[in-house]
Amino acid sequence: MSPSGAAASPSGSTAAPVIGVLALQGDVREHLAALTAAGAQAVPVRRPGELAEVDGLVIPGGESTTMSKLAVIFGMLEPLRERVGAGMPAYGSCAGMIMLADKILDGRDDQETIGGIDMIVRRNAFGRQNESFEAAVEITGIGGGPVEGVFIRAPWVESTGERTEVLARLDDGTVVAVRAGNLLATSFHPELTGDHRVHELFVDMVRAAG
Repeated sequence: MSPSGAAASPSGSTAAPVIGVLALQGDVREHLAALTAAGAQAVPVRRPGELAEVDGLVIPGGESTTMSKLAVIFGMLEPLRERVGAGMPAYGSCAGMIMLADKILDGRDDQETIGGIDMIVRRNAFGRQNESFEAAVEITGIGGGPVEGVFIRAPWVESTGERTEVLARLDDGTVVAVRAGNLLATSFHPELTGDHRVHELFVDMVRAAG
């Protein structure tokens, strides 16, 4: 602990948590900007050594099968599993939700995930790119009214285990946001809206874990 009582990050900074964005594929830049606006020190993460230096990690939206393959190629999959398993806070949006799921439906036969959240997620559940949509989403733990959810080839949550808390549903009951301890996941892309409240929630989670 530092003299002020705040837990130091791996980088030694107490001013702001150091939060990485997995920079293998997807909307990395948007998450870096949103995390910075939410009060974090945001850095891209591509290698195991960079992963070791962060207090928490965002897994961005993108293409989950490509992200999974690149995680293997870059030697990141096992280090990611180890850190998530050891309690590192992580937030996954869209493809990131798939990467944090223990089980997926409609994925490739050889598709691997990081896991950590006891849930079953259906890949591309809302349809193709031209069926993308926006919806107001009320999220437990986030005040100030609903956030604008941007759904692009998004997954949804088919089912959750006892340890997984449902944070948000659409009007038809579809689960689109969950939390399990230090892990957070959304079907949608808050990084594309300019509303940083989901990222602020995650930054608070990282601070609390620190």
